Amino acid sequence: MLIVLSPAKSLDYETPVVTDSHTLPAFIPEAARLIECLREFSPAQIASLMKISDPLASLNHGRYASWSSRFTRKNSRQAVLAFNGDVYEGLDAPTLAPAALDYVQAHVRILSGLYGVLRPLDLMQPYRLEMGTKLATAAGRDLYAYWGEQVSENLNAVLAERRSEALVNLASEEYFKSVKPKLLSAPVVTPVFEEWKDGRYKIISFYAKRARGLMARYAAQNRIVRARDLQSFDSDGYRFDAKASNENTWVFRRRQAA
Repeated sequence: MLIVLSPAKSLDYETPVVTDSHTLPAFIPEAARLIECLREFSPAQIASLMKISDPLASLNHGRYASWSSRFTRKNSRQAVLAFNGDVYEGLDAPTLAPAALDYVQAHVRILSGLYGVLRPLDLMQPYRLEMGTKLATAAGRDLYAYWGEQVSENLNAVLAERRSEALVNLASEEYFKSVKPKLLSAPVVTPVFEEWKDGRYKIISFYAKRARGLMARYAAQNRIVRARDLQSFDSDGYRFDAKASNENTWVFRRRQAA
């Protein structure tokens, strides 16, 4: 089993890291080419391209300027310890035992607009570049064109190496669009997390994002290697609903947020 997650917009490069173990991203040359494109943009152009505030645009303009193809412990940190959004609050990687962190490194991949695919312990320099950004390159008009089949090929290599029977999609729609399921050697299973509200079950974004991280954490703590065993996921009151699910979409529901 292989799990894919989305990255987070919020980053933490201040909190001390809990491990010295690290690896390097697979697509450093490809990331460097994107950085060269981004360095041509002014802060105002970055703000327009990414639809972000002027202060955020200036921050990222500086990040692109200082980005280096040489990754060190001074200019980067492990991706799973740098991302700091709702998904990563649920995963809470800094509190995982070393063996569980090893599991995450082996069984989880993070999709990225800049880095393509990251292993959790890959060193990552700070950036902002969402997968849906319409950044034109020689490959096409956006990042989906830029990454083409590379993301799928990378994931497929891991699936084959580990003889995984499924890819578990815990990423957002925006990021999973970079994956081409027809190129994968294993079927895709997508867990869906719903809350009871106003008399019916519905997806609430904040809770769904956090639940994706909780499921990845559950898998790590229980050393789950078969996707079907994730149906026992019960963190924060969620339960698998077989009647609402099908072969490729697994629905997890709860009546009240924990």
